[in-house]
Amino acid sequence: MKIVNFALLAGVAGMLAACGGSSVVEPTDLNDQRVFFAFNSAEISDEANDNLLGQSLYLKNHDDVKIQIAGNCDERGSTEYNLALGARRANAAKRVLVNDGIDPSRISTISYGKERPLVRGTGEDVWKYNRNATTTVK
Repeated sequence: MKIVNFALLAGVAGMLAACGGSSVVEPTDLNDQRVFFAFNSAEISDEANDNLLGQSLYLKNHDDVKIQIAGNCDERGSTEYNLALGARRANAAKRVLVNDGIDPSRISTISYGKERPLVRGTGEDVWKYNRNATTTVK
């Protein structure tokens, strides 16, 4: 009877993992890895968190790699405001990596604010791509 209960519990755990588990995947390269943000936010979404945990896995498997995380914004807002928001985004991404065990000395951050858009143009279809933190290998 105990074996049946164990098998049932194992099956349920497997189904739960398949339905709602995270999708952490180690990238083959860290250059131009991006996590995206909502308007006026530096909050890490679940999708961004999974991406960053994949980056962390890469860094754990390549202990000689150092990275820079650049915070970026869309064109709305003042230059000063967007530089500050970009810094908060880069630091939020860095915090996920550090909290997962990556040495903070391996990660530098910079903010470009709205000065380096990924996609040119206006409107939400463009702006959603420009609100990001981009990782590059140094």
